[in-house]
Amino acid sequence: MTLLRKPLPSCHIAGRYEAGCDEAGRGCLAGPVFAAAVILPDDFSHPWLNDSKQLTEKRRMLLREIIKSEAVAWAVAQVDAAEIDKINILNASIAAMHRALDALEVRPGAVIVDGNRFKPYGTLDCRTFVKGDGRYANIAAASILAKTERDLYMEEADKQYPEYAWRVNKGYPTAAHRAAIAEYGPTPLHRMTFKLLAQPTIPGL
Repeated sequence: MTLLRKPLPSCHIAGRYEAGCDEAGRGCLAGPVFAAAVILPDDFSHPWLNDSKQLTEKRRMLLREIIKSEAVAWAVAQVDAAEIDKINILNASIAAMHRALDALEVRPGAVIVDGNRFKPYGTLDCRTFVKGDGRYANIAAASILAKTERDLYMEEADKQYPEYAWRVNKGYPTAAHRAAIAEYGPTPLHRMTFKLLAQPTIPGL
């Protein structure tokens, strides 16, 4: 696997660190959206480091501990389902990333974000990169922390609401998840502005 690299021009200039940001759970029907911000040391590398969606669960969990141990700073934040319904999922995802940046113990001098939408964060230079979680190490690290924190959250929520199989589907819109919503109704963790049920079929059409 090709090693990812941090963007060379703005990684660590005049004492300024660069934070990578990513979110997890935008497309879910239930649970919060999580985001992480990570500042990595200049010499950090790992042969497994990649977009969290490209990794096995075992590798994500192993990398999670390595990133937390070796990062200059890291933080994870969330926006819950009720707030998502109020401000929409795009704004909630950006809000979660801003909250993660707020929580960093080391202040970054620049921010790079996975995707193509972001809002200014103070006066920092903020740049977006489509598929950035597969291109830059600090965004990949953020994607892993956001994904693993969210998965652990949904596994805990599964203990309270086992009918929805969140331990398996993590709140994503699987057929089984939608069938459970149809049978048992939504929970307080469901995003009520999302399409919780599949479009019904009309006989003869």
